[in-house]
Amino acid sequence: MNCFGLKFAAVLKIIQNMNTRLFISLIFIAIFFNGNLSFAGNPPLGATQDEVSLAIKSGNAAALALHFNSTIDLLVPGQELTCSKIQAEQIVKDFFAKNPPKSFKINHQGSSKDGSQFSIGTYVSTNNKSFRTYFLLKKTPSGMSVQQLQFEIE
Repeated sequence: MNCFGLKFAAVLKIIQNMNTRLFISLIFIAIFFNGNLSFAGNPPLGATQDEVSLAIKSGNAAALALHFNSTIDLLVPGQELTCSKIQAEQIVKDFFAKNPPKSFKINHQGSSKDGSQFSIGTYVSTNNKSFRTYFLLKKTPSGMSVQQLQFEIE
């Protein structure tokens, strides 16, 4: 019995040491991966083409304006201007009120060497007006943001 008790105590001590080593190893791995590889699963900062498209598709000017740069080149029927984010939101809100969304489909997407991304699509309103829609996302210090937005009647 005494021999069995000594063996059990030795096995228990080995398991405790393994658990301690395993625990320390897991902490080290967690710190290493969190500090150096955290970008692997994180979405890009700022706007994405899908988020902008969804806001247009739903006719949600406030959600769309979240992705605007501080100034934006804006084209809607009857207006072409460079304006502030707040002013652009109001103009787009008015556009959506006059032309509620029926559908929005992206026809083409692309990117440039500097990381800018663009999308060209077709926005159809419930009053059956069709608009060629274009938006351009550019890199800013806070991520990607909408620099240009155009709704041209087709």
